[in-house]
Amino acid sequence: MKKKIVFIMNPISGTTSKAGIPDLIEQHIDKKLFDYQLRLTEHAGHAFEIATKCKNDGIDIVVAIGGDGTVNEVAKGIINSNSALGIIPCGSGNGLARHLMIPMNVKKSIDVINQCVVHRLDYGIINGYPFFCTCGMGFDAFVSQKFAESGKRGPISYVENILREGLNYKPETYTIEDENGVYRYKAFLISCANASQYGNNAYIAPQASMSDGWLDVVIMEPFDVLEAPQISIDMFNKTLDKSSKIKSFKCKSLHIHRTRPGVIHYDGDPVMTGEDIKVELVEKGINIIVNSHADKKLRQPNLIQNTACEIFNQLNNIRAGIQKQSRQIQAVNKVLLRKLNL
Repeated sequence: MKKKIVFIMNPISGTTSKAGIPDLIEQHIDKKLFDYQLRLTEHAGHAFEIATKCKNDGIDIVVAIGGDGTVNEVAKGIINSNSALGIIPCGSGNGLARHLMIPMNVKKSIDVINQCVVHRLDYGIINGYPFFCTCGMGFDAFVSQKFAESGKRGPISYVENILREGLNYKPETYTIEDENGVYRYKAFLISCANASQYGNNAYIAPQASMSDGWLDVVIMEPFDVLEAPQISIDMFNKTLDKSSKIKSFKCKSLHIHRTRPGVIHYDGDPVMTGEDIKVELVEKGINIIVNSHADKKLRQPNLIQNTACEIFNQLNNIRAGIQKQSRQIQAVNKVLLRKLNL
């Protein structure tokens, strides 16, 4: 029997037009294997509603066409069921798709769906919100909030927010409790990773796996402006776990207490919450179509990765002469912003 598949497309997510995607699906989906439908989202949360109905109707595969937000909505609609998630990545970061090595090319990502290799993988929950890539608090959640408020999409906007806000951000003190004890850290950010990256091949937890039954907890300690370029390069080069500013460990659940309410994020979406934060892993809780040939491929740096490394390497070349006075630091930020806007 043919499998039933529903494509859910967010027409406005990401930075590229999706006008040609319906035709590509019609041309390349294997009609001997699948009966398919295409549904367009009309409002925030609509992808979740459609996906939930698909799960209840016994649809075999539900495909998210869009960015990390659309993927999150679709995925949480089918967790703990027999329905499988497919991804056609069309967002600005595509963190989960990149971790799974789903091609960024639409036709090639449809080919992966045609292969229909399904793995049962883990997902996480932070204060009741499911996440599939990463969640966290501190600076990355703060930037996610600024990014959402700006109304701009794309990695350049994300980096601009980091440069503008980073020097003013004050690290917080967190009390963390997991299966092994209680710890206290002053941290720039805390990230809990089910998958390895934020998106755009920026690896916050290079060793994270969606099939190992563990969360990778990454604590980034406070650092100064002279150390920031190397941390950024390490993130793109998958060597952040080697940094002296990083403390990391694995656990299945943890409780985090901070001194005041604030923003957290789940898969890049910000939300305000209280002083206490609970994060837990759900093992083998979602079926996902994976790229069966991914382990045979060499991961190549993308354009954003190359651009970012070039920028940060240029800053490295001049940072020996930079002093920590505010006036000089602001001058460096202006130079970087001009480069990013070229």
